[in-house]
Amino acid sequence: MNKEQFLKQLEAFLKRLSLEERQDILQDYEEYYAMGIEKGKSEQEISVSLGHPKQIAKELLASYHLDMVEQTTSSGNILRAVWAVIGLGFFNILIVLGPFCALAGVVISGWLASVAFILSPLGVLINLFLGQFRMSDMFFSLGLCGIGIFIAMGMLVATKSLTKGFIRYLKFNITFVKGGVKHE
Repeated sequence: MNKEQFLKQLEAFLKRLSLEERQDILQDYEEYYAMGIEKGKSEQEISVSLGHPKQIAKELLASYHLDMVEQTTSSGNILRAVWAVIGLGFFNILIVLGPFCALAGVVISGWLASVAFILSPLGVLINLFLGQFRMSDMFFSLGLCGIGIFIAMGMLVATKSLTKGFIRYLKFNITFVKGGVKHE
C-alpha cells in the first residue's frame, strides 16, 4: 500500500472525528512517511511498519474517547470509551465488558437503594391517606430517609472514584493492546 492509499484509508476510518482532528492525525502520518523516505525506505515499507489503517484508527478513536471522558465525565462518554476499547480486540469483550458490567451494577444498585430509602417517607404519606397511619412508621421512615442520604453521599464519592479507576484501567488496556507497557 502506498502513502496515498494508506492516508485515504486512515481518513475514512477516522470519519467520526472532527475535520481538524483528522487533519492533525493525517499530518502526523505524512511526517512519518517523509522521515521514512529520508531514511531510504519505500512507501510500501513505511506502510507495513505503521500497521493497518483500521487498527490505527481503532486505537486513535479509543484514545480520543478516553480523553473526552476525562474532559467531561458523562455516562454517554463513558459508554463510547468502553465500546471503543472493546473494539480494539476480541478478548477485550471479556476484559473490559465484564468489569464494566459489574461496576455499573454496583453503582446502579447503590444509587437505587439510596433513592428508595430517601423516598420511604412517601410510604407513610400513602398510609396516612389510606387511614393506616402509625407514628412508629413515621419515625422508622425518617430514619431510613437519613440512611438513604448517607448512602447517596457515599455513592457520590464511590461513583467518582470508580469512574476514575475504570478510566485508568481502560488506558492501561489501550497501552497493553498497542504493545504492552514499556519499562525503562
